[in-house]
Amino acid sequence: MTKTIEFEKKTKELIDNLKSVCANYGLGNDGNEFKIITQVFLYKFLNDKFIHEIKQTDKKLAKLELKELDAALNKLKADDYEMLTMQLNENTARLAPKQFISSLFANQNKPKFAELFDKTLLDIAKENSDIFSVVTEGGEKVVLFENISKYVTDKRDEFCKAIINKLVNFSFENIFHEKFDFYATIFEYLIKDYNTNSGGKYAEYFTPHAVAKIMAKCLVQGKVKNVTCYDPSAGSGTLLMNLAHEIGEDKCTIYSQDISQKSSNLLRLNLILNNLVHSIPNVVKGNTLLDPYHKDKKGKLQKFDFVVSNPPFKLDFSDYSAQLNSKENHHRFFAGLPNIPKTKKESMAIYLMFLQHIIYSLNDNGKAAIVVPTGFITAQSGIERKIREKLVDGKMLRGVISMPSNIFATTGTNVSILFLDKANAKGDIVLMDASKLGETVKEGKNQKTLLRPNEEQLIIETFNAHKAVDDFAVVVSYEQIKEKNYSLSAGQYFEVKLNYSDISKKDFDSKLNQYKTNLDRLFSESKKIEESIQSNLESLEYA
Repeated sequence: MTKTIEFEKKTKELIDNLKSVCANYGLGNDGNEFKIITQVFLYKFLNDKFIHEIKQTDKKLAKLELKELDAALNKLKADDYEMLTMQLNENTARLAPKQFISSLFANQNKPKFAELFDKTLLDIAKENSDIFSVVTEGGEKVVLFENISKYVTDKRDEFCKAIINKLVNFSFENIFHEKFDFYATIFEYLIKDYNTNSGGKYAEYFTPHAVAKIMAKCLVQGKVKNVTCYDPSAGSGTLLMNLAHEIGEDKCTIYSQDISQKSSNLLRLNLILNNLVHSIPNVVKGNTLLDPYHKDKKGKLQKFDFVVSNPPFKLDFSDYSAQLNSKENHHRFFAGLPNIPKTKKESMAIYLMFLQHIIYSLNDNGKAAIVVPTGFITAQSGIERKIREKLVDGKMLRGVISMPSNIFATTGTNVSILFLDKANAKGDIVLMDASKLGETVKEGKNQKTLLRPNEEQLIIETFNAHKAVDDFAVVVSYEQIKEKNYSLSAGQYFEVKLNYSDISKKDFDSKLNQYKTNLDRLFSESKKIEESIQSNLESLEYA
Protein backbone atom coordinates (compact mmCIF):
# COMPACT_ATOMS: atom_id res chain seq x y z
CA MET A 1 0.00 0.00 0.00
CA THR A 2 2.84 2.41 0.88
CA LYS A 3 4.54 1.71 -2.49
CA THR A 4 1.28 2.39 -4.33
CA ILE A 5 0.84 5.72 -2.55
CA GLU A 6 4.42 6.66 -3.39
CA PHE A 7 3.97 5.75 -7.07
CA GLU A 8 0.74 7.71 -7.19
CA LYS A 9 2.51 10.72 -5.72
CA LYS A 10 5.35 10.48 -8.25
CA THR A 11 2.93 10.06 -11.15
CA LYS A 12 1.03 13.15 -10.11
CA GLU A 13 4.36 15.00 -9.79
CA LEU A 14 5.13 14.06 -13.40
CA ILE A 15 1.79 15.50 -14.50
CA ASP A 16 2.47 18.69 -12.55
CA ASN A 17 5.96 18.95 -14.07
CA LEU A 18 4.54 18.65 -17.60
CA LYS A 19 1.98 21.35 -16.83
CA SER A 20 4.78 23.53 -15.48
CA VAL A 21 6.69 23.15 -18.76
CA CYS A 22 3.60 24.22 -20.69
CA ALA A 23 3.15 27.23 -18.41
CA ASN A 24 6.80 28.25 -18.88
CA TYR A 25 6.28 28.35 -22.65
CA GLY A 26 3.05 30.35 -22.57
CA LEU A 27 0.62 27.44 -22.72
CA GLY A 28 -0.71 27.50 -19.17
CA ASN A 29 -4.53 27.32 -19.33
CA ASP A 30 -4.22 27.45 -23.11
CA GLY A 31 -6.88 25.60 -25.07
CA ASN A 32 -4.23 23.25 -26.48
CA GLU A 33 -2.51 22.46 -23.20
CA PHE A 34 -4.65 19.38 -22.54
CA LYS A 35 -3.69 17.94 -25.95
CA ILE A 36 0.00 18.27 -25.13
CA ILE A 37 -0.26 16.95 -21.57
CA THR A 38 -2.42 13.93 -22.38
CA GLN A 39 -0.43 12.96 -25.47
CA VAL A 40 2.97 13.31 -23.80
CA PHE A 41 1.73 11.35 -20.78
CA LEU A 42 0.43 8.63 -23.12
CA TYR A 43 3.72 8.52 -25.04
CA LYS A 44 5.58 7.94 -21.79
CA PHE A 45 3.15 5.23 -20.71
CA LEU A 46 3.38 3.38 -24.05
CA ASN A 47 7.17 3.69 -24.10
CA ASP A 48 7.56 2.17 -20.63
CA LYS A 49 4.90 -0.46 -21.31
CA PHE A 50 6.75 -1.60 -24.45
CA ILE A 51 10.06 -1.89 -22.61
CA HIS A 52 8.34 -3.73 -19.75
CA GLU A 53 6.79 -6.24 -22.18
CA ILE A 54 10.14 -6.74 -23.95
CA LYS A 55 11.73 -7.66 -20.62
CA GLN A 56 8.92 -10.09 -19.88
CA THR A 57 9.47 -11.77 -23.22
CA ASP A 58 13.25 -12.24 -23.10
CA LYS A 59 14.96 -13.29 -19.85
CA LYS A 60 18.38 -12.07 -21.02
CA LEU A 61 17.05 -8.63 -21.83
CA ALA A 62 15.19 -8.52 -18.51
CA LYS A 63 18.50 -8.46 -16.63
CA LEU A 64 19.81 -5.39 -18.46
CA GLU A 65 19.74 -1.80 -17.24
CA LEU A 66 17.93 0.68 -19.46
CA LYS A 67 21.06 1.95 -21.27
CA GLU A 68 22.26 -1.60 -21.84
CA LEU A 69 18.82 -2.64 -23.05
CA ASP A 70 18.73 0.23 -25.55
CA ALA A 71 22.13 -0.76 -26.88
CA ALA A 72 21.14 -4.43 -27.15
CA LEU A 73 17.94 -3.63 -29.03
CA ASN A 74 19.76 -1.26 -31.37
CA LYS A 75 22.22 -4.04 -32.28
CA LEU A 76 19.45 -6.44 -33.31
CA LYS A 77 18.90 -6.99 -37.03
CA ALA A 78 15.55 -5.77 -38.39
CA ASP A 79 14.20 -9.31 -38.78
CA ASP A 80 15.25 -10.30 -35.26
CA TYR A 81 13.71 -7.17 -33.80
CA GLU A 82 10.46 -7.83 -35.65
CA MET A 83 10.42 -11.42 -34.38
CA LEU A 84 10.88 -10.12 -30.83
CA THR A 85 8.02 -7.63 -31.11
CA MET A 86 5.74 -10.29 -32.61
CA GLN A 87 5.91 -12.13 -29.28
CA LEU A 88 4.44 -9.17 -27.43
CA ASN A 89 0.84 -8.89 -26.38
CA GLU A 90 -1.20 -7.57 -29.30
CA ASN A 91 -2.39 -4.67 -27.14
CA THR A 92 1.16 -3.32 -26.78
CA ALA A 93 2.15 -0.41 -29.02
CA ARG A 94 5.15 -1.21 -31.21
CA LEU A 95 8.13 1.16 -31.01
CA ALA A 96 11.48 1.14 -32.78
CA PRO A 97 14.62 1.77 -30.65
CA LYS A 98 15.04 5.21 -32.21
CA GLN A 99 11.53 6.09 -30.96
CA PHE A 100 12.35 5.41 -27.29
CA ILE A 101 12.33 8.36 -24.93
CA SER A 102 15.93 7.46 -24.02
CA SER A 103 16.89 7.86 -27.70
CA LEU A 104 15.27 11.31 -27.91
CA PHE A 105 17.00 12.27 -24.67
CA ALA A 106 20.36 11.27 -26.15
CA ASN A 107 19.69 13.35 -29.29
CA GLN A 108 18.15 16.42 -27.67
CA ASN A 109 21.06 18.72 -28.56
CA LYS A 110 20.87 18.03 -32.27
CA PRO A 111 19.63 20.84 -34.56
CA LYS A 112 15.85 20.97 -35.16
CA PHE A 113 15.12 18.69 -32.21
CA ALA A 114 11.44 19.71 -32.23
CA GLU A 115 11.09 18.24 -35.73
CA LEU A 116 12.66 14.97 -34.55
CA PHE A 117 10.37 14.94 -31.52
CA ASP A 118 7.24 15.50 -33.61
CA LYS A 119 8.27 12.99 -36.27
CA THR A 120 8.85 10.35 -33.60
CA LEU A 121 5.34 10.71 -32.21
CA LEU A 122 3.73 10.89 -35.64
CA ASP A 123 5.57 7.74 -36.77
CA ILE A 124 4.47 5.84 -33.65
CA ALA A 125 0.87 6.92 -34.30
CA LYS A 126 1.02 5.82 -37.94
CA GLU A 127 2.64 2.47 -37.21
CA ASN A 128 0.04 1.65 -34.52
CA SER A 129 -3.02 3.14 -36.18
CA ASP A 130 -4.81 -0.19 -36.71
CA ILE A 131 -5.21 -0.81 -32.97
CA PHE A 132 -4.98 2.60 -31.36
CA SER A 133 -7.05 4.84 -33.64
CA VAL A 134 -10.40 6.33 -32.73
CA VAL A 135 -12.75 6.53 -35.72
CA THR A 136 -15.28 9.16 -36.73
CA GLU A 137 -18.79 8.28 -37.89
CA GLY A 138 -17.52 8.90 -41.43
CA GLY A 139 -14.81 6.25 -41.03
CA GLU A 140 -11.85 8.61 -40.64
CA LYS A 141 -9.12 7.52 -38.24
CA VAL A 142 -7.98 9.80 -35.44
CA VAL A 143 -4.49 8.56 -34.58
CA LEU A 144 -2.67 8.60 -31.25
CA PHE A 145 -0.47 11.65 -31.66
CA GLU A 146 -0.19 14.88 -33.60
CA ASN A 147 2.44 17.56 -34.09
CA ILE A 148 3.12 18.77 -30.53
CA SER A 149 5.57 21.62 -31.06
CA LYS A 150 3.23 23.56 -33.38
CA TYR A 151 1.42 24.93 -30.33
CA VAL A 152 4.56 26.82 -29.25
CA THR A 153 5.30 30.02 -31.15
CA ASP A 154 8.96 30.41 -30.11
CA LYS A 155 11.77 28.19 -28.83
CA ARG A 156 10.20 24.94 -30.00
CA ASP A 157 13.43 22.96 -29.62
CA GLU A 158 13.78 24.10 -26.01
CA PHE A 159 10.14 23.25 -25.30
CA CYS A 160 10.53 19.69 -26.57
CA LYS A 161 13.81 19.28 -24.69
CA ALA A 162 12.11 20.36 -21.47
CA ILE A 163 9.41 17.74 -21.98
CA ILE A 164 11.91 14.95 -22.66
CA ASN A 165 13.92 15.86 -19.57
CA LYS A 166 10.79 15.53 -17.44
CA LEU A 167 9.91 12.16 -18.97
CA VAL A 168 13.31 10.51 -18.79
CA ASN A 169 13.58 10.77 -15.01
CA PHE A 170 10.32 8.90 -14.35
CA SER A 171 9.32 5.28 -14.95
CA PHE A 172 5.99 3.45 -15.00
CA GLU A 173 7.93 0.18 -14.76
CA ASN A 174 6.79 -0.74 -11.26
CA ILE A 175 3.10 0.18 -11.55
CA PHE A 176 1.90 -1.84 -14.51
CA HIS A 177 0.58 -4.44 -12.08
CA GLU A 178 -1.73 -1.86 -10.49
CA LYS A 179 -5.45 -2.12 -11.14
CA PHE A 180 -8.44 0.05 -11.85
CA ASP A 181 -8.57 2.11 -8.67
CA PHE A 182 -4.98 3.34 -9.11
CA TYR A 183 -5.41 4.35 -12.74
CA ALA A 184 -8.85 5.89 -12.15
CA THR A 185 -7.28 8.24 -9.60
CA ILE A 186 -4.38 9.08 -11.93
CA PHE A 187 -6.67 9.64 -14.91
CA GLU A 188 -8.90 11.98 -12.95
CA TYR A 189 -5.87 13.96 -11.76
CA LEU A 190 -4.48 14.06 -15.29
CA ILE A 191 -7.53 15.66 -16.87
CA LYS A 192 -9.07 17.51 -13.90
CA ASP A 193 -8.22 20.94 -15.33
CA TYR A 194 -9.63 20.07 -18.76
CA ASN A 195 -12.89 18.36 -17.82
CA THR A 196 -14.92 21.50 -17.12
CA ASN A 197 -17.79 23.39 -18.68
CA SER A 198 -15.36 25.75 -20.41
CA GLY A 199 -15.58 23.51 -23.43
CA GLY A 200 -18.96 24.93 -24.44
CA LYS A 201 -22.21 23.09 -25.00
CA TYR A 202 -20.50 19.76 -25.59
CA ALA A 203 -18.30 19.98 -22.50
CA GLU A 204 -17.42 16.76 -20.72
CA TYR A 205 -18.33 16.15 -17.12
CA PHE A 206 -17.17 13.57 -14.66
CA THR A 207 -19.77 11.23 -13.31
CA PRO A 208 -18.76 11.02 -9.62
CA HIS A 209 -17.01 7.73 -8.91
CA ALA A 210 -19.50 6.93 -6.16
CA VAL A 211 -22.34 7.14 -8.68
CA ALA A 212 -20.40 5.14 -11.29
CA LYS A 213 -19.51 2.48 -8.73
CA ILE A 214 -23.13 2.14 -7.57
CA MET A 215 -24.33 1.83 -11.17
CA ALA A 216 -21.79 -0.89 -11.99
CA LYS A 217 -22.24 -2.94 -8.82
CA CYS A 218 -26.04 -2.84 -9.01
CA LEU A 219 -26.01 -3.64 -12.72
CA VAL A 220 -23.68 -6.64 -12.74
CA GLN A 221 -25.06 -9.65 -10.88
CA GLY A 222 -22.85 -12.73 -10.58
CA LYS A 223 -20.10 -13.71 -12.99
CA VAL A 224 -20.48 -12.84 -16.65
CA LYS A 225 -18.18 -13.22 -19.63
CA ASN A 226 -17.95 -12.32 -23.31
CA VAL A 227 -20.40 -9.45 -22.97
CA THR A 228 -20.80 -6.14 -24.79
CA CYS A 229 -20.91 -2.83 -22.89
CA TYR A 230 -22.14 0.38 -24.48
CA ASP A 231 -22.38 4.08 -23.66
CA PRO A 232 -24.01 6.32 -26.31
CA SER A 233 -22.73 9.52 -24.64
CA ALA A 234 -19.51 8.19 -23.17
CA GLY A 235 -17.61 11.35 -22.28
CA SER A 236 -14.19 10.40 -20.89
CA GLY A 237 -15.46 6.93 -19.98
CA THR A 238 -15.90 6.89 -16.20
CA LEU A 239 -19.06 4.77 -16.36
CA LEU A 240 -17.61 2.30 -18.86
CA MET A 241 -14.40 1.89 -16.88
CA ASN A 242 -16.30 1.10 -13.68
CA LEU A 243 -18.54 -1.35 -15.53
CA ALA A 244 -15.60 -3.10 -17.21
CA HIS A 245 -13.78 -3.33 -13.91
CA GLU A 246 -16.81 -4.92 -12.25
CA ILE A 247 -17.21 -7.47 -15.07
CA GLY A 248 -13.50 -8.04 -15.69
CA GLU A 249 -11.56 -6.18 -18.37
CA ASP A 250 -10.85 -9.40 -20.26
CA LYS A 251 -14.48 -10.53 -20.16
CA CYS A 252 -16.10 -7.61 -21.96
CA THR A 253 -15.85 -5.45 -25.06
CA ILE A 254 -16.50 -1.72 -24.86
CA TYR A 255 -18.50 0.24 -27.45
CA SER A 256 -19.04 3.97 -27.31
CA GLN A 257 -20.00 7.06 -29.23
CA ASP A 258 -19.73 10.73 -28.31
CA ILE A 259 -20.08 13.89 -30.36
CA SER A 260 -16.93 15.39 -28.82
CA GLN A 261 -13.51 14.61 -30.28
CA LYS A 262 -11.96 15.66 -26.99
CA SER A 263 -14.05 13.06 -25.16
CA SER A 264 -13.13 10.34 -27.62
CA ASN A 265 -9.42 11.02 -27.17
CA LEU A 266 -9.73 11.01 -23.38
CA LEU A 267 -11.71 7.77 -23.49
CA ARG A 268 -8.98 6.19 -25.62
CA LEU A 269 -6.41 7.19 -23.00
CA ASN A 270 -8.64 5.74 -20.28
CA LEU A 271 -8.94 2.45 -22.17
CA ILE A 272 -5.16 2.21 -22.59
CA LEU A 273 -4.54 2.84 -18.89
CA ASN A 274 -7.13 0.25 -17.88
CA ASN A 275 -6.00 -2.62 -20.09
CA LEU A 276 -8.89 -2.27 -22.54
CA VAL A 277 -6.89 -1.55 -25.69
CA HIS A 278 -8.86 -4.22 -27.56
CA SER A 279 -11.91 -1.96 -27.42
CA ILE A 280 -10.32 1.19 -28.88
CA PRO A 281 -11.56 0.44 -32.45
CA ASN A 282 -15.10 0.65 -31.05
CA VAL A 283 -14.65 4.23 -29.78
CA VAL A 284 -16.47 6.48 -32.23
CA LYS A 285 -16.63 10.24 -32.53
CA GLY A 286 -20.09 11.13 -33.81
CA ASN A 287 -23.70 12.12 -33.18
CA THR A 288 -25.35 9.05 -31.62
CA LEU A 289 -28.92 10.24 -32.05
CA LEU A 290 -28.58 11.35 -35.65
CA ASP A 291 -26.06 8.80 -36.92
CA PRO A 292 -25.70 5.82 -34.56
CA TYR A 293 -22.55 4.06 -35.66
CA HIS A 294 -22.58 0.56 -34.19
CA LYS A 295 -24.54 -1.87 -36.36
CA ASP A 296 -24.77 -5.64 -36.84
CA LYS A 297 -23.92 -7.60 -39.98
CA LYS A 298 -27.37 -6.92 -41.40
CA GLY A 299 -26.96 -3.18 -41.05
CA LYS A 300 -29.37 -2.86 -38.14
CA LEU A 301 -28.47 -1.09 -34.91
CA GLN A 302 -26.43 -3.32 -32.66
CA LYS A 303 -28.02 -4.63 -29.46
CA PHE A 304 -25.95 -4.77 -26.26
CA ASP A 305 -25.76 -6.77 -23.03
CA PHE A 306 -25.03 -3.77 -20.81
CA VAL A 307 -25.60 -0.06 -21.31
CA VAL A 308 -24.53 2.73 -18.97
CA SER A 309 -25.06 6.41 -19.58
CA ASN A 310 -25.07 9.85 -18.01
CA PRO A 311 -26.41 11.73 -21.03
CA PRO A 312 -26.67 15.51 -21.30
CA PHE A 313 -30.01 16.52 -19.79
CA LYS A 314 -30.74 19.64 -21.85
CA LEU A 315 -29.33 20.70 -25.20
CA ASP A 316 -30.48 22.50 -28.31
CA PHE A 317 -30.89 19.83 -31.00
CA SER A 318 -33.49 21.73 -33.01
CA ASP A 319 -31.20 21.77 -36.07
CA TYR A 320 -31.68 18.06 -36.62
CA SER A 321 -34.79 17.14 -34.63
CA ALA A 322 -36.86 16.88 -37.80
CA GLN A 323 -34.48 14.19 -39.09
CA LEU A 324 -34.97 12.21 -35.87
CA ASN A 325 -38.71 12.25 -36.54
CA SER A 326 -38.32 10.25 -39.75
CA LYS A 327 -40.28 7.07 -40.33
CA GLU A 328 -37.21 4.86 -39.89
CA ASN A 329 -36.75 6.25 -36.37
CA HIS A 330 -40.31 5.76 -35.12
CA HIS A 331 -39.51 2.48 -33.35
CA ARG A 332 -36.35 3.89 -31.79
CA PHE A 333 -38.01 7.08 -30.58
CA PHE A 334 -41.33 5.45 -29.70
CA ALA A 335 -42.41 8.14 -27.20
CA GLY A 336 -41.81 11.05 -29.56
CA LEU A 337 -39.62 14.15 -29.58
CA PRO A 338 -39.73 17.26 -27.39
CA ASN A 339 -41.30 20.30 -29.03
CA ILE A 340 -38.92 23.03 -30.16
CA PRO A 341 -39.50 26.05 -27.90
CA LYS A 342 -39.65 29.52 -29.44
CA THR A 343 -37.10 30.73 -26.90
CA LYS A 344 -34.50 28.94 -24.78
CA LYS A 345 -33.96 26.13 -27.26
CA GLU A 346 -31.05 25.01 -25.10
CA SER A 347 -33.66 23.74 -22.61
CA MET A 348 -34.76 20.91 -24.94
CA ALA A 349 -34.77 17.64 -22.95
CA ILE A 350 -32.27 15.71 -25.04
CA TYR A 351 -31.84 13.06 -22.33
CA LEU A 352 -35.28 11.71 -23.28
CA MET A 353 -33.92 10.91 -26.74
CA PHE A 354 -30.88 9.13 -25.32
CA LEU A 355 -33.11 7.18 -22.96
CA GLN A 356 -35.29 5.96 -25.82
CA HIS A 357 -32.19 5.09 -27.84
CA ILE A 358 -30.84 3.05 -24.91
CA ILE A 359 -34.08 1.09 -24.53
CA TYR A 360 -33.95 0.30 -28.25
CA SER A 361 -30.27 -0.72 -27.97
CA LEU A 362 -30.77 -3.46 -25.35
CA ASN A 363 -30.79 -7.09 -26.42
CA ASP A 364 -33.42 -9.53 -25.12
CA ASN A 365 -31.61 -9.96 -21.80
CA GLY A 366 -30.01 -6.53 -21.75
CA LYS A 367 -29.49 -4.42 -18.64
CA ALA A 368 -28.96 -0.68 -18.34
CA ALA A 369 -28.28 2.04 -15.78
CA ILE A 370 -28.99 5.64 -16.76
CA VAL A 371 -28.67 8.92 -14.86
CA VAL A 372 -31.86 10.98 -15.28
CA PRO A 373 -33.28 14.13 -13.68
CA THR A 374 -35.36 13.09 -10.68
CA GLY A 375 -38.34 14.93 -12.17
CA PHE A 376 -38.53 12.19 -14.81
CA ILE A 377 -39.72 9.56 -12.31
CA THR A 378 -42.95 11.39 -11.41
CA ALA A 379 -43.88 13.52 -14.46
CA GLN A 380 -47.55 12.84 -15.20
CA SER A 381 -47.67 13.66 -18.88
CA GLY A 382 -45.62 13.96 -22.03
CA ILE A 383 -42.69 11.87 -23.20
CA GLU A 384 -41.57 11.10 -19.64
CA ARG A 385 -44.88 9.42 -18.84
CA LYS A 386 -44.89 7.45 -22.12
CA ILE A 387 -41.39 6.11 -21.46
CA ARG A 388 -42.30 5.00 -17.93
CA GLU A 389 -45.41 3.27 -19.26
CA LYS A 390 -43.21 1.44 -21.78
CA LEU A 391 -40.83 0.29 -19.04
CA VAL A 392 -43.64 -0.94 -16.79
CA ASP A 393 -46.03 -2.37 -19.39
CA GLY A 394 -43.08 -3.95 -21.22
CA LYS A 395 -41.79 -5.38 -17.93
CA MET A 396 -38.23 -4.17 -18.25
CA LEU A 397 -37.80 -2.13 -15.06
CA ARG A 398 -35.38 -3.18 -12.31
CA GLY A 399 -35.50 -0.16 -10.03
CA VAL A 400 -34.71 3.47 -9.27
CA ILE A 401 -32.28 5.08 -6.82
CA SER A 402 -32.93 8.76 -6.08
CA MET A 403 -29.60 10.33 -5.18
CA PRO A 404 -28.78 13.19 -2.77
CA SER A 405 -28.98 16.72 -4.12
CA ASN A 406 -25.72 18.24 -5.43
CA ILE A 407 -24.17 14.81 -6.01
CA PHE A 408 -22.87 16.53 -9.16
CA ALA A 409 -21.00 19.72 -8.24
CA THR A 410 -21.55 21.13 -11.74
CA THR A 411 -25.34 21.07 -11.68
CA GLY A 412 -28.05 21.75 -9.13
CA THR A 413 -30.41 19.28 -10.81
CA ASN A 414 -31.46 16.41 -8.55
CA VAL A 415 -30.71 13.10 -10.22
CA SER A 416 -31.85 9.51 -10.01
CA ILE A 417 -30.41 6.32 -11.44
CA LEU A 418 -32.82 4.33 -13.57
CA PHE A 419 -32.10 0.59 -13.80
CA LEU A 420 -33.52 -1.49 -16.65
CA ASP A 421 -33.55 -5.28 -17.02
CA LYS A 422 -35.38 -6.80 -19.95
CA ALA A 423 -35.34 -10.17 -18.18
CA ASN A 424 -37.18 -8.84 -15.11
CA ALA A 425 -40.60 -9.99 -16.33
CA LYS A 426 -41.80 -11.09 -12.87
CA GLY A 427 -41.29 -7.67 -11.33
CA ASP A 428 -39.82 -7.26 -7.84
CA ILE A 429 -38.76 -3.67 -8.44
CA VAL A 430 -36.64 -1.73 -5.94
CA LEU A 431 -37.43 1.95 -5.43
CA MET A 432 -34.96 3.73 -3.17
CA ASP A 433 -34.78 7.22 -1.70
CA ALA A 434 -31.12 7.87 -0.87
CA SER A 435 -31.59 11.65 -0.93
CA LYS A 436 -30.92 12.07 2.79
CA LEU A 437 -27.50 10.39 2.68
CA GLY A 438 -24.09 12.00 2.22
CA GLU A 439 -22.18 14.96 3.61
CA THR A 440 -21.96 18.41 2.05
CA VAL A 441 -18.51 19.72 1.12
CA LYS A 442 -17.27 22.79 -0.72
CA GLU A 443 -15.77 22.21 -4.17
CA GLY A 444 -14.56 25.48 -5.62
CA LYS A 445 -17.56 27.79 -5.65
CA ASN A 446 -20.01 24.91 -5.58
CA GLN A 447 -21.52 22.78 -2.86
CA LYS A 448 -21.20 19.05 -3.44
CA THR A 449 -22.60 16.05 -1.62
CA LEU A 450 -20.24 13.13 -1.06
CA LEU A 451 -21.43 9.67 -0.12
CA ARG A 452 -19.50 8.00 2.66
CA PRO A 453 -18.14 4.48 1.91
CA ASN A 454 -20.61 2.84 4.31
CA GLU A 455 -23.47 4.71 2.59
CA GLU A 456 -22.34 3.52 -0.83
CA GLN A 457 -22.32 -0.03 0.53
CA LEU A 458 -25.77 0.41 2.10
CA ILE A 459 -27.23 1.48 -1.24
CA ILE A 460 -25.58 -1.36 -3.17
CA GLU A 461 -26.42 -4.11 -0.68
CA THR A 462 -30.02 -2.99 -0.15
CA PHE A 463 -30.67 -2.67 -3.87
CA ASN A 464 -29.11 -6.00 -4.79
CA ALA A 465 -30.83 -7.84 -1.94
CA HIS A 466 -34.24 -6.44 -3.01
CA LYS A 467 -34.67 -5.43 0.59
CA ALA A 468 -37.35 -3.12 1.98
CA VAL A 469 -36.12 -0.63 4.60
CA ASP A 470 -38.42 1.85 6.34
CA ASP A 471 -38.29 5.32 4.74
CA PHE A 472 -35.41 4.21 2.52
CA ALA A 473 -36.37 1.43 0.10
CA VAL A 474 -39.48 -0.45 -1.01
CA VAL A 475 -39.97 -3.50 -3.21
CA VAL A 476 -43.00 -3.25 -5.48
CA SER A 477 -44.64 -5.04 -8.39
CA TYR A 478 -45.55 -3.78 -11.84
CA GLU A 479 -49.21 -3.77 -10.82
CA GLN A 480 -48.50 -1.59 -7.78
CA ILE A 481 -46.69 0.91 -9.99
CA LYS A 482 -49.66 1.05 -12.35
CA GLU A 483 -51.95 1.69 -9.38
CA LYS A 484 -49.75 4.63 -8.38
CA ASN A 485 -50.13 6.17 -11.84
CA TYR A 486 -46.72 4.86 -12.99
CA SER A 487 -44.83 6.87 -10.39
CA LEU A 488 -41.31 5.61 -9.67
CA SER A 489 -40.81 7.73 -6.56
CA ALA A 490 -40.07 5.59 -3.51
CA GLY A 491 -41.73 8.08 -1.17
CA GLN A 492 -45.15 7.42 -2.68
CA TYR A 493 -44.93 3.78 -1.60
CA PHE A 494 -43.68 4.25 1.95
CA GLU A 495 -46.14 3.21 4.64
CA VAL A 496 -47.52 5.96 6.85
CA LYS A 497 -47.06 4.64 10.38
CA LEU A 498 -48.91 5.88 13.46
CA ASN A 499 -47.40 5.31 16.88
CA TYR A 500 -49.94 4.17 19.48
CA SER A 501 -49.47 3.94 23.22
CA ASP A 502 -51.76 2.36 25.82
CA ILE A 503 -52.83 4.71 28.66
CA SER A 504 -55.43 4.40 31.41
CA LYS A 505 -58.61 6.51 31.61
CA LYS A 506 -57.10 8.39 34.55
CA ASP A 507 -53.99 9.30 32.49
CA PHE A 508 -56.19 10.27 29.53
CA ASP A 509 -58.33 12.60 31.67
CA SER A 510 -55.20 14.10 33.22
CA LYS A 511 -53.65 14.87 29.79
CA LEU A 512 -56.95 16.30 28.53
CA ASN A 513 -57.25 18.61 31.55
CA GLN A 514 -53.66 19.72 31.03
CA TYR A 515 -54.40 20.64 27.39
CA LYS A 516 -57.51 22.60 28.50
CA THR A 517 -55.51 24.49 31.14
CA ASN A 518 -52.83 25.39 28.57
CA LEU A 519 -55.44 26.58 26.08
CA ASP A 520 -57.22 28.70 28.72
CA ARG A 521 -53.89 30.35 29.58
CA LEU A 522 -53.11 31.05 25.92
CA PHE A 523 -56.58 32.46 25.28
CA SER A 524 -56.25 34.70 28.33
CA GLU A 525 -52.86 36.03 27.17
CA SER A 526 -54.27 36.57 23.70
CA LYS A 527 -57.17 38.60 25.14
CA LYS A 528 -54.77 40.86 27.05
CA ILE A 529 -52.67 41.45 23.94
CA GLU A 530 -55.82 42.26 21.94
CA GLU A 531 -56.99 44.81 24.56
CA SER A 532 -53.55 46.43 24.65
CA ILE A 533 -53.51 46.83 20.87
CA GLN A 534 -57.01 48.34 20.87
CA SER A 535 -56.01 50.80 23.61
CA ASN A 536 -52.90 51.89 21.74
CA LEU A 537 -54.86 52.42 18.55
CA GLU A 538 -57.42 54.65 20.34
CA SER A 539 -54.64 56.82 21.78
CA LEU A 540 -53.24 57.62 18.37
CA GLU A 541 -53.91 61.22 17.20
CA TYR A 542 -53.25 63.00 13.93
CA ALA A 543 -50.48 65.57 14.42
